[in-house]
Amino acid sequence: MDTQVKPAQTANPPKRSRRSRIVGSVIAVAAMAGLGGLAWYLTHQPASTGAGGPPGAGGPGGPGGPGGGRRGGGPTTTVGVATAEKADIPVTLEALGTVTAAATTTVRPQVSGILQSVLFKEGQMVKAGQVLAQIDPRQFEMALLQASGQRQRDEAQLENAKLTLNRYRTLLGQDSIARQDVDTQAALVKQLEGTVMTDRAQEGTAKLNLGYTKVIAPITGRVGLRVVDIGNLVGSGDANGIAVITQLSPIDVEFSVPQDSVPGVMRQVNDGASLNAIALDRTRTNALDNGKFSAMDNQVDVQTGTVKAKARFANAKFSLFPSQFVNVRLELRTIKDAIMVPVTAVRHGTNGDFVYILKADKTVTIRPITRGQATVDKVQIATGVQAGEQVITEGADRLKEGSKVTLPGAGGGRHGANGGAAADGASAPAPGERRHRKEQGAAQQ
Repeated sequence: MDTQVKPAQTANPPKRSRRSRIVGSVIAVAAMAGLGGLAWYLTHQPASTGAGGPPGAGGPGGPGGPGGGRRGGGPTTTVGVATAEKADIPVTLEALGTVTAAATTTVRPQVSGILQSVLFKEGQMVKAGQVLAQIDPRQFEMALLQASGQRQRDEAQLENAKLTLNRYRTLLGQDSIARQDVDTQAALVKQLEGTVMTDRAQEGTAKLNLGYTKVIAPITGRVGLRVVDIGNLVGSGDANGIAVITQLSPIDVEFSVPQDSVPGVMRQVNDGASLNAIALDRTRTNALDNGKFSAMDNQVDVQTGTVKAKARFANAKFSLFPSQFVNVRLELRTIKDAIMVPVTAVRHGTNGDFVYILKADKTVTIRPITRGQATVDKVQIATGVQAGEQVITEGADRLKEGSKVTLPGAGGGRHGANGGAAADGASAPAPGERRHRKEQGAAQQ
């Protein structure tokens, strides 16, 4: 029986297969490393080249030079600056106020009677002494006639009694009449004199009541809506009266002063200063009227910690209306030649307030300051800054003592050796590259 002899398998073929796989892996890793290096080279090309030099040359304006952006003497920060200036600033006190009429009067008749006529229009401006309404005067005219007749009768009796007394005194001188009769007649004369005086008072009261039938305006102001019509019985006991008159010019504004500000206000008032007051609308943009500080209350409200004050306004244009809410700006004094900087320039640290001062070599230094009065967008620097010095207003978060800064519009790390700025970091094409691009464009056409 023939036996087939199987060829013996050697171990060499598997060794070649493993070696091939290892070589392929090494080649793949080398290829990936090469691609990575190419990508790094392409992404890290310099933005511009110096004149006549290769990219990355260490020229004065190139990336490798001393002023070459981040590879130079440290990173720079673009900041905004402002110049400290002198200005006169007013020291003001602002508060919410309520317009109150200087005087408000409810017009009521002083005698009772039928309302005969109304001589005003609703909302009309009236003057003091102007007749507003007329009450039926006939009963008061009759009362006046009656009082006048009583006075005349008693005056006639008094005159007769005086004549009789004179005759009695003549007879008494002749010793023809008793002294008792003379004394009795003298007492009668005095009694009649008292009666006549009473009659004159009653006559005067009747004249007053007749005059009260004309209802007049006690103050100058604007009449409100009429509350009674013609033909109604009116009297002094009516709660609503005939009309309400409100004085609009001048007019007052009541507001509250914080108790901490009271000494400053009173110091100015005691020195004789006339404090200006401005009434603003609810948006604080439009000035309604200008006036003067007039008075302050005598005690502090323990619930709010404020003191009530009052300012008076001429209100010539009637822009202020009673019970209207306004914003009051009280000018206490004016600070002359104050050093002012933008509010954004002042920063606060562990040691207090400070600002960054821009030096001539485009570096910054920290300067401690003391704040003063502030306006909407600026603040006074009481100490620490002089007029004309430049302070950092923007970009200060990235600064520290001695930091190098760049001003907006000034040259930075993107400038080449010739001082030209490349747009968006892209360098200008070389002459050969421009010629190659032209040839490609011609071939495409």
